[in-house]
Amino acid sequence: MAGGEASSSGAAGGGEKPKTSPKSVKFLFGGLAGMGATVFVQPLDLVKNRMQLSGEGAKTKEYKTSFHAVASILKKEGVQGIYTGLSAGLLRQATYTTTRLGIYTILFEKLTGADGRPPNFFIKAGIGMTAGAIGAFVGTPAEVALIRMTADGRLPPDQRRGYANVFNALVRITREEGVPTLWRGCVPTMARAVVVNAAQLASYSQSKQFLLDSGYFRDNILCHFCASMISGLVTTAASMPVDIAKTRIQNMRMIDGKPEYRNGLDVLVKVIRYEGFFSLWKGFTPYYARLGPHTVLTFIFLEQMNKFYRKFFLSA
Repeated sequence: MAGGEASSSGAAGGGEKPKTSPKSVKFLFGGLAGMGATVFVQPLDLVKNRMQLSGEGAKTKEYKTSFHAVASILKKEGVQGIYTGLSAGLLRQATYTTTRLGIYTILFEKLTGADGRPPNFFIKAGIGMTAGAIGAFVGTPAEVALIRMTADGRLPPDQRRGYANVFNALVRITREEGVPTLWRGCVPTMARAVVVNAAQLASYSQSKQFLLDSGYFRDNILCHFCASMISGLVTTAASMPVDIAKTRIQNMRMIDGKPEYRNGLDVLVKVIRYEGFFSLWKGFTPYYARLGPHTVLTFIFLEQMNKFYRKFFLSA
């Protein structure tokens, strides 16, 4: 179908329409760009996960701040310790980002008018949230492996799971705990994706409008950057309580045959009761610090891959 559309549009334009890469290549590049960015921001993900698990079950908090966490991890586990779980982070991007991009593109094209008019803001928001939720569901097994691998170093040696890599983690989880465990915490994972997409869309447009109305900004890259930073702040604040529920559920163990938490709501209630209301935002600094660079790096890698593809494949 895609090939038919491409050939008919090419004929209609008399061969003048510029060539573009096929959808499959776009999805592949989207996933690869996300993976490239993850290589740089993985330490922030690890610190965020450790912070969210610190003080669990009314125990003494292991880390006072994010900087204390980084120093402690480097001291006890070395430089390689800060990159624990990288293979799981890469698989998460390969599954989540590629699926989300694919679903978004398909739905966007389906809902574009016959006259070529794109969907309105609310439909686009709905498409983004739907694509995010489906992508999160597909990426949940990698997410479970990532949470467990990044959490392992904080445990005493006899209690560590000791996964060698993400594939070893997935095989062992399936063998030792059953296939359903791979999708443990998929509801809060999907909820987080919906919240992130909704918060980003709404807060970015509002922030941009606020900055333009102030009279100090024009519609340029500086305005876009500042709006993105404000949007990231709002998105982080809105999604962190759902994120801590996801992290705790995916890392939990069975105690006397019973899970530590019944569901995401049970996590939130216990965190507030035993650790305080503001503990729902543990790991705020690394989470926020990760958001901006990951987005920027993803687009840089994507641009470079598209440029390479145009130069060596489309210009031939």
